[in-house]
Amino acid sequence: MSNNNKSLTFAVCETCLGWMGVIGSPAGLKAVILPLKSKKDLLEQIAAMGCKPENYNSDYLTDLTDRLRRYFNGETEDFPLKLDLAGTTRFQQSVWQVVRKIPRGETRNYGWVAQQVGSPRAARAVGQALARNPVPIVIPCHRVISGDGKLGGFGGGLEVKKFLLDLEQRA
Repeated sequence: MSNNNKSLTFAVCETCLGWMGVIGSPAGLKAVILPLKSKKDLLEQIAAMGCKPENYNSDYLTDLTDRLRRYFNGETEDFPLKLDLAGTTRFQQSVWQVVRKIPRGETRNYGWVAQQVGSPRAARAVGQALARNPVPIVIPCHRVISGDGKLGGFGGGLEVKKFLLDLEQRA
């Protein structure tokens, strides 16, 4: 994740789907880890991303964990965070920028996103960019579905994607 792991900090929170984690750097939010069943599994994943226990800093990321908790409770939340997207491509960033603008409760398909980034034949590349989204929910890649209306893929699993879309539709 980063060669300078001393500058990384993380926080965790419990949601209705399990334990989530967020990792930040001085440049901004670096990662959101989607809900896992146990806190132990979450802490192992955070460690695998380069954070040590002494990097825990609930104060630094408390606002975000509070927003995520409220989001999972069905409240409308914005995530106007500064993102640390170091190590990602311009194409990925342009896809993510478009996806961030998809309104809550709505979906778009991969082809539509490709059209918006000026590469109308790059729907598959859009899917690959979304699969590498380091900050799901903040960049709401769950709002992108297949052209035939099927859910497509999601790093947190299709049950979580369906849950998030249903949650946003109800709100």
